[in-house]
Amino acid sequence: MKEFKHVSKKMGQLSHDAIAQSSDGIFWLDSESRIRWANEAACRLLGYSWEELHTMAAPNIDMQYPIEEGKEEFWGNIRQLGTLTFESRLRRKDGSVIPVEISSCYVEFEATGYGCIFFRDISLRKRAEQALMKSENRLSAIINHHFQLTGLLSPSGRLLMANQTALNMVGMKEEDVVGKYFWDTPWWSHSPRLQKNLQESIQRAAQGEFVRFQATHPDIHGNHRLIDFSLNPVTDHNGNLIHIIPEGRDITEIKRTESALLEALTELEQLKSRLEDENVYLQEEIKLDHNFGEIIGNSKALKQVLHQVEQVASTDFTVLILGETGTGKELIARAVHELSARKSRPLVKVNCATLPSHLVESELFGHEKGAFTGAVACKVGRFELADRGTIFLDEIGDLPLELQVKLLRALQEAEFEHLGGSKTIKVNVRVIAATNRNLERLIQRGRFRKDLFYRLNVYPITIPPLRERREDIALLVNHFVTKYSAKVGKHTKTVPKKMMEALRSYHWPGNIRELENIIERALVISQGKSLEIGDWFSHHSESGRKSKVPTLNELEHDHILKVMNLTHWRVRGAGGAAEKLGLKPTTLEARMKKLGIQRA
Repeated sequence: MKEFKHVSKKMGQLSHDAIAQSSDGIFWLDSESRIRWANEAACRLLGYSWEELHTMAAPNIDMQYPIEEGKEEFWGNIRQLGTLTFESRLRRKDGSVIPVEISSCYVEFEATGYGCIFFRDISLRKRAEQALMKSENRLSAIINHHFQLTGLLSPSGRLLMANQTALNMVGMKEEDVVGKYFWDTPWWSHSPRLQKNLQESIQRAAQGEFVRFQATHPDIHGNHRLIDFSLNPVTDHNGNLIHIIPEGRDITEIKRTESALLEALTELEQLKSRLEDENVYLQEEIKLDHNFGEIIGNSKALKQVLHQVEQVASTDFTVLILGETGTGKELIARAVHELSARKSRPLVKVNCATLPSHLVESELFGHEKGAFTGAVACKVGRFELADRGTIFLDEIGDLPLELQVKLLRALQEAEFEHLGGSKTIKVNVRVIAATNRNLERLIQRGRFRKDLFYRLNVYPITIPPLRERREDIALLVNHFVTKYSAKVGKHTKTVPKKMMEALRSYHWPGNIRELENIIERALVISQGKSLEIGDWFSHHSESGRKSKVPTLNELEHDHILKVMNLTHWRVRGAGGAAEKLGLKPTTLEARMKKLGIQRA
């Protein structure tokens, strides 16, 4: 008996400690609804100390109740209500309100009745429920405004909602179909076999599988429509299935068009004449009086550049090549060198933008052993390597200001010293510089020496951007196709007409280099003899247009094209494009011809 009392006492203490340390709020009420005891969690959740709670009665705690009676009557009738669980709100000492889940029960102890109240903070759960409801409402709005046949299924396959497009197809209202199993709805009633297949498909989707199939459905007018259906399982972050989204796309007209095209192709094959809407690339390269290697083009602007190259190549004049990134400044530099008397000697290239600033001087003029940390041996600079040849200073606008003085001396005196050395080295070097920057603007900002600019700007050559020589695009495309076809193992020979028109109309912020990259990528993804450019162009054309300020010709081209589309390509008469643009019809037609505007 003594042992039993000892165990009972220990269990009582254990129970007391468990209740006291519970994360749920707990307090006891006497028959007058006064709080007789509360655990630490109750104090913490309500914001009161134990001493404050001990002086309070249950009605003092502002709470919402699930029954109509007042607070006093509710707490006085706990005995009759027995165990009761409900959601409510409690007002804390600081006035804030928290959502809680409350459980109450009646307990008699030593002939005295007590009400035991358990409450738990459910703020996180409520926020999650609100987020879920908001998400479901958003999903419902998206589905309802979707132009395809769309709905929402429960994991078991019951239809929770259907958008108006799907309802209109069978002439039903949402209340006629919601709550039914999807395979039992009017969409499938015309085919029991289809109903069975759909039930099996939904079971597969409930296992997380994406299911796709095609089915023929009669519409409200009795016309059979071919629908491409898919069942898309939607899971939560734990991978549990939440919904299944059925989607249907009417492909009746697409299939009819495909059939018509197939018939047309068959007929053309029988007649042994195929009408292709493609443009075969020209198989020629432009070469003026001399071989300019990979300088491809036939435009007036490029011919002017090549004429300048011919004029200056035979001299030793310093040449400054100006142009945007990717226009081929290095090719022009190589052409000048190859047409000069120095072609038997090397063309040494230095990219002033890519060399670290602390190594530029060493790269240009060389260094002696021990000139700086890491200089373990004497090194010959690029100017020495180019002796009796040509040095090409690419991106000269990025040369550090402190080195511009030494470069100026090398250009004026044709001599310099190694870094860390005192011996003067004389060289005979022809200098060609290039930049995509505005050197005169850099001079105004104090970032480029004026005397160095005058020394470099003896014979300037400005290379036009690709958008100013669009007539060269076909030749360039052919050149790059030929250049990279063997590399990727393809035998591409043709390009669709629309693709070529798109290439000609693109703004080309990256110029020839960008075109080369596009063609190389297109050859990789092309499957047949026709060039396929994929989706790259659509993703980059807009950003390309935004990256550069358009020329007046480009603005005029785009504006006229916009008005022509607006007037359905009607030039003359009331409401025609000429009237809207305030031009004579003949003037508009002349400008369209000049800008190459044609109806696709």
